[in-house]
Amino acid sequence: MNSTLTYLEMAGSILGSLPFPIFVVDQNDRITYLNGAAEQFFDQGASRLLDKALQELIPSDSPVFDLINNVRNGGMNTFEYGIDVEIPRGGGRGLMVSASPMSAENGDITISIHQQFAAKSLERQLEYRQSARSVSAMASMLAHEVKNPLSGIRGAAQLLERSVSGADQSLARLIQDETDRVCSLVDRMDVFADGAFTERKSLNVHEVLQRAIDSASVGFGKNVTFATDFDPSLPEVDGNFDVLVQVFLNLVKNASEALNGKGGQITIKSAYRRGVSLVMAGGLGRVNLPLCISIADDGPGVPESIARTLFDPFVTTKSEGTGLGLAFVAKAVDDHGGMIECDSSSLGAEFRIYLPIRSHTKRIST
Repeated sequence: MNSTLTYLEMAGSILGSLPFPIFVVDQNDRITYLNGAAEQFFDQGASRLLDKALQELIPSDSPVFDLINNVRNGGMNTFEYGIDVEIPRGGGRGLMVSASPMSAENGDITISIHQQFAAKSLERQLEYRQSARSVSAMASMLAHEVKNPLSGIRGAAQLLERSVSGADQSLARLIQDETDRVCSLVDRMDVFADGAFTERKSLNVHEVLQRAIDSASVGFGKNVTFATDFDPSLPEVDGNFDVLVQVFLNLVKNASEALNGKGGQITIKSAYRRGVSLVMAGGLGRVNLPLCISIADDGPGVPESIARTLFDPFVTTKSEGTGLGLAFVAKAVDDHGGMIECDSSSLGAEFRIYLPIRSHTKRIST
């Protein structure tokens, strides 16, 4: 315990300056360290909280203790979203809580609590779905206005493919594939209604991502540098190919627009993250979300004025924007059983999508 305290004293200036609550519990779940944000969270000073059993602050049936036990049993970092931490003084709802081991020897565990503006925020889910339904009616009226010009574009691309060769022929084929994909999406313009995207199959998520990158590279993202870091051992996902391509295209387009056409870099990563789960609304248990896709840019970040409503329909800062792109993303991810979140700073924005994996599936490769 002394070595742990020495380490914490050395790191105290850093931990103390962090804006989110961090505290450490020992093997008996007694608090051995906390920063200023944790004091505010518990609405008590350090003198009253140090050496106090966590069970005296948080109900013993709280998911926080499940996280702690998972870390002790598995020795790995664990994250859970949508947790309600209800305590007599302070607390919060719809939080992201992480737990990680400090050392294998003494059983000390570090716990951090974050207010995330995730689209899956349980407090705002019903409000979000109601707004999304209103978009469905409007989208249905616009569907035929979109399909007619797309048919003409596809026909022109077919003629072009017959008269060119090499790279130009590949581009003509890509135009046809993209018009087919968009038409398929238009046929299901009730995307914002409950129960959309019922047609699913086993997918290699890297093929989905590569299609999105290829499409962006010859259009709005032609001046952008794309960097990828894919985990070749990811399991397959159960999803709708066209819808997921559009999800990633929307995120890449959003990142590209943040760069204001001045180049810059968009980094796309995939990873398998054990220990990530989401608490379901209504006490329906939790779902594991180990597959993580992140799309990050080095632009100015998300304006603070829209950060907490970022995934709502019609929210935009663009003069010609519809405000439907990220709303589509959030609803589509939700219908795939996943969640999306965004971290933003003056150095850029990062969107992370967490998805469940397909049961009894093989590993995929890039």
